[in-house]
Amino acid sequence: MEDNSSTDRLSNFWFIISQMLPPIGFFLYLKYKNQFPNKAKKALTGAIVGIPVGMVMGYLFNNYIIS
Repeated sequence: MEDNSSTDRLSNFWFIISQMLPPIGFFLYLKYKNQFPNKAKKALTGAIVGIPVGMVMGYLFNNYIIS
């Protein structure tokens, strides 16, 4: 039995990228969902969290900071 607990962890760099660019997070989820389920779950979480955060930040920037 192979111990892949150290390889089944998404790096912080890719977690931040998946939050900033949710399509990359969804791609990482689809890529790792069978082989590395914990890595895939963290990428999907980052992508799902990134969508509403991006919408709120876009609203704040457009209405209060830019104008």
